[in-house]
Amino acid sequence: MRLTFHGAAQEVTGSAHILEVGGKKILLDCGLYQGKRKEAFEKNRQFPYDPASIDVVLLSHAHMDHSGNLPTLVKKGFKGKIWCTDATADLCQIMFKDCAHIQELDVAYVNKKRAKQGQKLFEPLYTVEDAQIAAERLSQVQYAQTFSPVAELEVSFHDAGHILGSAFTDIIASEDGRRVKIMYTGDIGRRNIPILQDPVPIKDIDYLITESTYGNKLHPPAEDVKGKLEELIHTICRTKGKIIIPAFSIGRTQMLVYMLNKLYIEGRISKVPVYVDSPLSSAATAVYDKHQECWDQEAKHFLLNEGKPFSFGTLHYTESVDESKHLNDMPGPMIIISASGMAEAGRILHHLKENISYEKNIIMIVGYMAENTLGRRIADKAKVVKIFGEEFVRRAQVEVVGALSAHADRDEMLEYFEKCGTKSIEHAFCVHGDDGAFEPFTKALTGIGMKNVSVPKSGESFEI
Repeated sequence: MRLTFHGAAQEVTGSAHILEVGGKKILLDCGLYQGKRKEAFEKNRQFPYDPASIDVVLLSHAHMDHSGNLPTLVKKGFKGKIWCTDATADLCQIMFKDCAHIQELDVAYVNKKRAKQGQKLFEPLYTVEDAQIAAERLSQVQYAQTFSPVAELEVSFHDAGHILGSAFTDIIASEDGRRVKIMYTGDIGRRNIPILQDPVPIKDIDYLITESTYGNKLHPPAEDVKGKLEELIHTICRTKGKIIIPAFSIGRTQMLVYMLNKLYIEGRISKVPVYVDSPLSSAATAVYDKHQECWDQEAKHFLLNEGKPFSFGTLHYTESVDESKHLNDMPGPMIIISASGMAEAGRILHHLKENISYEKNIIMIVGYMAENTLGRRIADKAKVVKIFGEEFVRRAQVEVVGALSAHADRDEMLEYFEKCGTKSIEHAFCVHGDDGAFEPFTKALTGIGMKNVSVPKSGESFEI
């Protein structure tokens, strides 16, 4: 048996790992690389393996850095099934199409300028038609249901508590009379966060592939987020400004809406209009409403006693481009929540372009921003940023709120693995992290009893 690490190896985005067993190749996730534009352009189009050689895909969750390049995989020759949970399949149905649509629009926007300059025109990574073909490959299973995507594997998904439908992938692989248990975390969620259930411990692990995103950091308490939201809303009520929030359409948007709903019910904030300006976010929220089996008890209690968690009087879900454009002509105070979460594509770019240069506005960063993304440059409070190739002076206030992260921090991950049991783990592989996270995280994992801990390079293989 062999593990090879191709994406999110000593970086965060583009998750893709291959397990080889009994002559079969199983791909764990197939995410979009996000970062420097030229590098992302090339990496997302050129696979370091032959897509046609992959037998099946096991998909941990619907976030684009884990699922977003599946349409390209199919387009370039992958013929097998994509296994995932029910909720992940429903989210991917809309995510793939939305991602393709955004690419088509963004390429058309950029190509207008390139055509005037006599430059070669770009093509989208994949089209809406490609996205639909990939969505037809999704094969749904419920949490804790054992299935065999190939004869050599017994697989089950267990709630990872990261986003709706997110899963730990529990694999029992058999070869030459030997059976080993491999756990792939995808992204590890957190205990006691709004809406979702807590991560489920997986026992008796032999080999572990774990994310490391916050392997060197701790999150502030979640209650701080409501207090910060309250403070910032009072500020824009005074200045007549706008709060612009780049947010992942899946997970972060629903959590923000739920918290704002609670603040209104508690009478802590004025009735400021809130606009969720992303068709994907609107569709994803409908999926969240559908899959109440994934909700925690608090969210179910809220539904019974207070009403729908993702709907309140001053909340508006925009759909059309004209509605989106009109938001930039409207005066504050208002809150605009828009995608993409790392501010690399989508309607958020237009809102940032129109609002980043005004002191009365606030840009609220509520999630992880990968290196070399626009979101990271704003989070780092750069004075000048490029949007659609044009430079803008940032005068808007930037507020970074880490407590909304859907990723477990260092101590939360260590606590989770101690519940799983660490003595059985022969080898742990740390992926999905920045340079600063790996060294302290590997030391911490060794400190709780893991025997061998490695940080694979891209393309590196290990016999297991």
